[in-house]
Amino acid sequence: MRTEERGRQDDRKLSDRKPSGRTFSERSEATFRERKFSDRKFSERRPERRPADDRSSEYQSSERKPSGHKRPARKYGEEKSFEHGSERLSRGRKPDDRKSDGRKPTDRDRKSTDRQRTERKFTDRKQMADRRPEHRKPFERRSPERRQPERNIDQPEIAAETPAVQLSAAVQTVEVTPDENGMRVDRFLEARFAGLSFSHIQRIIRKGQLRVDGKRVEPKDRLEAGQSVRIPPLRLDPEKPRPEGGKDEETRQFLKSITLFEDDDVMVLNKPAGLAVQGGSGTTRHIDGMLGVIRTKDGQRPRLVHRLDKDTAGCLLIAKSRFAAAALAKTFRSRSARKIYWALVPGVPKPKQGRISTYLAKEEREDDSVMRVAQHGEEGASHAITYYAVVETAAARLAWLSLKPVTGRTHQLRVQLAHIGHPIVGDPKYFNIENWELPGGIQNRLHLLARRIAVPHPRGGVIDATAPLPPHMQQTWNLLGLDASRYDPIEDAPEG
Repeated sequence: MRTEERGRQDDRKLSDRKPSGRTFSERSEATFRERKFSDRKFSERRPERRPADDRSSEYQSSERKPSGHKRPARKYGEEKSFEHGSERLSRGRKPDDRKSDGRKPTDRDRKSTDRQRTERKFTDRKQMADRRPEHRKPFERRSPERRQPERNIDQPEIAAETPAVQLSAAVQTVEVTPDENGMRVDRFLEARFAGLSFSHIQRIIRKGQLRVDGKRVEPKDRLEAGQSVRIPPLRLDPEKPRPEGGKDEETRQFLKSITLFEDDDVMVLNKPAGLAVQGGSGTTRHIDGMLGVIRTKDGQRPRLVHRLDKDTAGCLLIAKSRFAAAALAKTFRSRSARKIYWALVPGVPKPKQGRISTYLAKEEREDDSVMRVAQHGEEGASHAITYYAVVETAAARLAWLSLKPVTGRTHQLRVQLAHIGHPIVGDPKYFNIENWELPGGIQNRLHLLARRIAVPHPRGGVIDATAPLPPHMQQTWNLLGLDASRYDPIEDAPEG
């Protein structure tokens, strides 16, 4: 009931209202006229601005000008002045298009005016910098002479000696000796001139400054005994000083301790696992650098014939003369060298003896480069062939393999064994079996050994050397009860 009475009261209030009789547009127009009229009345109440002559003396004597003050008009071309602190600076304005004599300004006049404006600009900046407070002045850099520490007068001054660069001013013509037969052109220059940089060798060959029998050659071309080689003037870098004699003696003793075979031409080293063969980024200790402490009777430096991975242990062949290096390089190119590797893999390959034939290509990654199995005909792919044989097994969980690679591709054995599902134990790059646990007591290191190498000797006969198991592999063999002296079935595998 109360709700109904309240509704009737509201209806009576609405009915009592009188209609205005004006539309919405008429009401809006009336409102606009009222606002306009009020604005006009407000402007009429404001005092009129007095002229400059009628101002009172108190305004004229004050330093601060009133807001309605106007500066006197200035003719075009006069100097514009402004006050800055207690001094008065002026800036010139752009001159009129015509000179005082009525003629048009020339390019010389414009350049002179620009020069004056630039000089005035730098003068103004200097004056403003001089008035800058002490705590706002820029920091004065000390000269290099003042920053240098004072030298003790009792200490003798040591002058830094710059090693002089040796130059061979004359053109040389040399003959290829029988020991240098089969050497590459760039290797020939490296052997003849120890201080010659690699870039300099490539440059003189590329530009045709070096000639063999009067003809241009490539760095990879092979030389023959009796050929005449024209050598241009060379820029030889000074030889780097060798370390102290004590370190050289230690290096000689170390190389002697890992030598398996040595004569006047060849030596075979038992390279330890973890020791690099050649230097690289961040690698300072390597076999190639150690060989620098050894010199033959005629002063020649031993050189590498082939390479092994850093984590691979075993036989590494070294040539001690240019003649031996050329002969052994020819042996490896013709695939006459016989190499046998031992490896430990998870599982047992089937069949127990077989042949792995794949194509390998290099794949670049963000942090490293790896080899991968590629398709035949793919760009950069090389054919790789390996024979394998299972020597012994350990509870069908691990297998001892003997491997005979026919080709010598980078990471060939590691990639191919991972490809058939039996990667080498401890391989940090190619071990691809998930959730595989390493048996207790076995070190997580690459279980790969260059067990044996047999190559024809450069002067006749055969070089045949065998490397023992490295310590971590010997520990695994003892743990699994494997006998390293048992017969190796890979002996019966074909050579190619």
